[in-house]
Amino acid sequence: MTDKLSKRTKAVHAGTRRSQYGELSEAIFLTQGFAYDSAEQAEARFIKAGDDEFIYARYGNPTVRMFEERIAALEGTEDAFATASGMAAVSGTLTSMLRAGDHVVSSRALFGSCIYVLEEVLGRYGVEVTFVDGTDLDQWRAAVRPGTKAVFFESVSNPTLEMIDIAAVAEIAHAQGALVIVDNVFATPVFSDAVAQGADVVVYSATKHIDGQGRVLGGVILGTREFIRKTVEPYMKHTGGSMSPFSAWVLLKGLETMSLRVNAQAATAQKLAEALEGHAALERVIYPGLAAHPQHELCRRQMGQGGTVIAFDIKGGQAAAFAFLNALEVVLISNNLGDAKSIITHPATTTHQRLPEDQKVTLGITPGLVRMSVGIEDTDDLIADVLQALAKVPA
Repeated sequence: MTDKLSKRTKAVHAGTRRSQYGELSEAIFLTQGFAYDSAEQAEARFIKAGDDEFIYARYGNPTVRMFEERIAALEGTEDAFATASGMAAVSGTLTSMLRAGDHVVSSRALFGSCIYVLEEVLGRYGVEVTFVDGTDLDQWRAAVRPGTKAVFFESVSNPTLEMIDIAAVAEIAHAQGALVIVDNVFATPVFSDAVAQGADVVVYSATKHIDGQGRVLGGVILGTREFIRKTVEPYMKHTGGSMSPFSAWVLLKGLETMSLRVNAQAATAQKLAEALEGHAALERVIYPGLAAHPQHELCRRQMGQGGTVIAFDIKGGQAAAFAFLNALEVVLISNNLGDAKSIITHPATTTHQRLPEDQKVTLGITPGLVRMSVGIEDTDDLIADVLQALAKVPA
């Protein structure tokens, strides 16, 4: 498939493999193993499997391979490895390439499970991790040193929506020979240009916008063919973090509608953020698409739109935030994001609950902060629902 096609077209057609039956919708190859015509063929395949040759579902599967090829074409990378979840993608990327004594620099504002992998898992095995304020380029310059193996950050942080300048951090990292690993979930493949901006490896939780309908878990690691096949694949196939064929098929179907969903969600998120800005019940509204956001210009340059997630801080702390959540009628309380349904969560007591209080303060995760993932419902209905719930918060 030509690289000249748009992302929206690639998301529908790239990577398709049809059987002898010529099916229009991709086939689900629900098999854990594959038969060989001879012992010699089995031996040859274990020595080197071809593009359309498979050994075991933990190593690869035709349906999974379609998803990998399609998302790689969409992201603009040479290859991809599909994983069982988004966190399998994050942990698999880092643990497959790092050894005791290696040094990693990471942004401080991260999803709670990412912090656990960096602090607990990598620390347990002797990897040194330095955390920085991801928006401060001077801190990156001070922390990245000769011999630093990798830098890791969320291009848009969870849950406070800080944006990190991919191109600037990549320039700092590459000057010292470090690999640039970007968790790009909030940017989505629709708004992403991370590889062109300097990322070496991009990871997604496919559970989010790629599925976008709350059906399956999944993740994907994208990068050069050498990194994916020589570093990631040996680790993942032996440790068992591969994606299931059924999940891959669901995610292929999700990719077909992803652009329509994400663009609609981002348009609604922009209107909702504008409707909430300056509301008397709120301390602040955080959305990269607003001119008041500290990295608004970076958002315009790096993503083009503000994304599908809004955060806002409700006056009155946790009690007020809970009263607001409980008064919502359309928006659902859940800790996922990127779904067709609008969902909202209270990070301080859910996704980032395990963080020490001083760390929450540093990251801006206040008792009144809520994170809302905007769905594809009618824009006016969502705005009305949020406003009526805010009206019920005790003054």
